Amino acid sequence: MSAENAITVDVVSDVVCPWCFIGQKRLDKAIAIVGDVDVQIRWRPFQLDPTVPAGGMDRREYMLGKFGSEERIRQAHARIEPLGEAEGIHFAFDAIKVAPNTLDAHRVIRWAGAAGEDVQNRLVRRLFQLNFEEGANIGDPAVLTEAAREAGMDAAVVETLLPTDADVEAVRNEVATASRMGITGVPCFLLEGKYAVMGAQEAEALADAMTIAAAAAHSLRRRLAGKRPFAPAVAILELGDVAAAALLAGILDQCRGPVRPQDDRDIARFDA
Repeated sequence: MSAENAITVDVVSDVVCPWCFIGQKRLDKAIAIVGDVDVQIRWRPFQLDPTVPAGGMDRREYMLGKFGSEERIRQAHARIEPLGEAEGIHFAFDAIKVAPNTLDAHRVIRWAGAAGEDVQNRLVRRLFQLNFEEGANIGDPAVLTEAAREAGMDAAVVETLLPTDADVEAVRNEVATASRMGITGVPCFLLEGKYAVMGAQEAEALADAMTIAAAAAHSLRRRLAGKRPFAPAVAILELGDVAAAALLAGILDQCRGPVRPQDDRDIARFDA
């Protein structure tokens, strides 16, 4: 594909967010829809709850503290399970015994990005699977190291780095930047540094947003001539000029608060 028909999508996400797992699946479908657009994915960190202890905590205790009762937990799971099934996800919530702190997972995802987009994508997919479908503790260094190996990373390097402070502050700074931007729920898709799409939107809506973002970024609006006016099912927000170097570092210099989807169920929020 030509470089001039390309788009970068920065996905602000947390690997313990079920909506982010659904969003990842829908993003894959959206990329298939816009087959003539070269889509580069970069995963950016967010922590729904950075107060979880470094070693994690009992998930049942954590969920009761968040939802207040077993019944409300069951209702939350029952609402999202069929949506996951529609995307090929088999949520195994009862198998998850530990609510992890995801800081280390985001550190490994960051390192995976240095190894290449494909490696990072494989790692993120694997971490979602491990947490939600296999009930693994993705805060466990051994689990993270094995996931890194499966994704194509040097497991020995990951095993050596995890006990250190390498990139701890870098990840925390990116998370803090997302919060300063007004992102309190994930997933959030930043398209070409120009648009923000909030929530696990349907693949068709994401594809529409990526198409218009690619056109705007590369002066390809003429390709849309004669087609229906752009009216996506998802609200998107024009962010304005963004320094490319800052975006590469995961920092957007200027951003109004993101527009939320009409259905808040499509977002995982820290204050939910």
